[in-house]
Parts: sequence; C-alpha cells; structure tokens
Amino acid sequence: MSKKILEEIRKTGFSLEQLAGQYPDIYMLDNVPQNEEYHAEGDVLTHTGLVCQNLIELPEWKELEGKEQEVLFLAAVFHDIGKAFCTKLQDGKWASPKHTIIGEKKFRGIIYRNIENYGLTWEEREYIAKLIRYHGTPIWAWAKRRPEFDLLKASESISMKMLYILSKADAKGRIGNGKEKMLERVELFAEYAKELGIWEKPYTFVDAYTKYQYFHREDMWQGAVLYNDTTFDVILMSGLPLAGKDTWIERQQLGFPVVSLDKIRQDLKILPSKKSDKVVQAAMEQAKKYLRKKEPFIWNATNLVQETRQRLVQFFSNYGARVHIVYLEAPYKELKARNQVRERYIPEQVLEEMIDKLEIPAPWESYEVKADFNEKRDK
Repeated sequence: MSKKILEEIRKTGFSLEQLAGQYPDIYMLDNVPQNEEYHAEGDVLTHTGLVCQNLIELPEWKELEGKEQEVLFLAAVFHDIGKAFCTKLQDGKWASPKHTIIGEKKFRGIIYRNIENYGLTWEEREYIAKLIRYHGTPIWAWAKRRPEFDLLKASESISMKMLYILSKADAKGRIGNGKEKMLERVELFAEYAKELGIWEKPYTFVDAYTKYQYFHREDMWQGAVLYNDTTFDVILMSGLPLAGKDTWIERQQLGFPVVSLDKIRQDLKILPSKKSDKVVQAAMEQAKKYLRKKEPFIWNATNLVQETRQRLVQFFSNYGARVHIVYLEAPYKELKARNQVRERYIPEQVLEEMIDKLEIPAPWESYEVKADFNEKRDK
C-alpha cells in the first residue's frame, strides 16, 4: 500500500525532522550553502526548518482547512529544492540562479518517479509544484515593470492567499539583511492581490480570447474587451512519449487531420533519440497548408517545454486559430513498461532527461488548456 505523505505530515505533528526520516529526498537540502548576507541561519535545510516552524505558527495558516495546511507544509518543505541542483559560487558568494524554476521541475520529477512513496494526486503534485515555482513572487514581483502581470499569471494556477502564507513564512524563516523589507513586500502583495480580485481565485477575464491575448501582449489592461477574430481550432498535444497521445486522438473522433512528428520521423527513418531540423521543417510545411486554408488540425508531438509550445501557439494564432493544448500523462512505471515493448525503443537515459525537462502546460498558455492523467489510457 502506498504511503500518503500528507497524512504522514499530520501524524508527525508537522515535524520536518520526523518527516525527513521517512522521506530521505528532503536531505538533499542538507549542507547546501547560502549567501550569509541574506541567510545567516545556515544551509538550506536549516532555513527550511525555520520556514516550516514559522509557517505553523502563523495565524493565517492555523485558519486553513486541514488539507490546505498539509499541502502548504509540504510546499514549505520543498520550496527551495531547486537550490540543491543549481547553487554555485558567483563573484565569491553563494547563489542559486533560477532555483524556483528548477525547483518546480525537480519536485515534479521526484513525485512522478516515486508516487508509491509519496501518494500525491496529480492535482496535489502540480499545485505544490506551482507554489514552489512562484514562492518568490510576493517579494520580487515589485522589481518588474508590470507586477500585476506576474500576479495574474500565478493566480491561474494557485491561490494568492496560499502563496502569501508560504512567502511570509519564507521571509520569517531567515536571518539576514533585508528581512523586514521582504515582509513589507509580502504584505503589500496581499493588499494588491485583493485589490485585483485574485486573492482566492484567478482573475475573471471577459472571455477566453481576451485572457489569451492579455498573457501574450505587451501593456494590455486585464479589463479590456477584445473582438474575437479567431475562425478555426488547432489542437496542440503535449506529453512524454508513450503517454497515449495517438490513442487520445483516435478516441476523440474529431476527424481533424494530424501533423504527427513521430510519423514524419518514421518516414524519414530518424530515431526518436536523435534531434533533427528536417522533422520540424516537414511538420511546419504540413501545418502551413491547413493554416492557410483555415482548416482545423492536430499537432501531435511531445512539446514538453513551455518555450517550444509558446512559439507554436503564437505561430498558429497568427493565422487566426484558437489553440487548445491537451496534456496527457501516464504513470512512470507504466511509461517504462510501454517503452520496453515499443518497436522504436527510446534509450532510458533519453526518457529520463525528457522527464527532467518536462514543464506542464499552464492555464494561461493558450486559448484553452486541458490535462488528462488517466492511468488506464492505452499507449
């Protein structure tokens, strides 16, 4: 029977030390150095312990429902997991560049590969991953030209109330310069999130088209009302190899033509493990034929990285398409089992690297984003 880490959190009395004894991944934070100017308390594990301690002492945390308390505590435990993979000396000082982005991916990978030990649902995993990704936003968004843009984007995935509590505990759980200033920014974040109407829910755009345009334009007001000039639909598939994309397309019976990068690879006799511009070029030529005729189609590829998806979404949208992203996921063990019997076997190292770079599509990325993580889906 799988262990449920959220239940274990409560059983341990929200003790980081006891939890780490059951989940040794937490010890990756041990002995990871930090800049003493801002973290005089010590290494990342020491900081994490202080964050967890401050979290459960906050009145705002005590007011949460039981499940919310557990989720937020687990986010606090892993909020700096990215530092274990990116910390390095820069100009004689310890730094952890992009640790929130890296942390989101690493947390997702840990849970995905060890679901039997952690017992999180897909929704729980992704919610915590996004808390990790955005935990610095209440403090650092004010350095941006459009702080409200970052807040609205984060609110598409998580509650700003939950983010506020985590960030407040993070600021309190440190010893160093700028602590009081950080706490002031966190409180300002809370006030602004409430003012924007996103404290406990995403911003309510007038429609999906306006929402998409807001997150893909410069200097657009979120309350604007735009004329929707889209005329046809394009479905952009996303997911690891063997997640079930072909089966999903077949079962939908949409009748749309499919631009399949995997089929193009087979036709060109290019192995799945090999990168090739020829495959993408051939796929783009096929897509352009449908785009010029304003004809719906499906773009079937892994599209694991947000940057790749955004280039495609923008390109298709320029032709007047409503782009719908469909993300599919199969369990780790099932994925590996399918690969063992696959005719075009993917080297295990390549598959693991793909898991490590996986970025789940966010709700703001396109006209519509759907996720299907049915464990019983065929390949």
